[in-house]
Amino acid sequence: MSNFNTNDIKEHASVIASDGTQVGKVDHLEGQDKIKLTRSDDENNEHHLIPISWVSEVKDDSVILNKTSEDVHKEWTTV
Repeated sequence: MSNFNTNDIKEHASVIASDGTQVGKVDHLEGQDKIKLTRSDDENNEHHLIPISWVSEVKDDSVILNKTSEDVHKEWTTV
């Protein structure tokens, strides 16, 4: 479990997978346990949700995940 405050997750922060690949940008927090990604960075112009539990740290203007980009793309929820 990581130490970060969800208030540190800012809109338009880069979301970076554990392999260093950017998988999107934060649109906003969705409830208490999910991050909604902007659709402008998605090739299909769709929003995706990822669980807060995937976040390993929040650093500067980046949200670092504990999953690879391949796993993120397989497991995120499309909305």
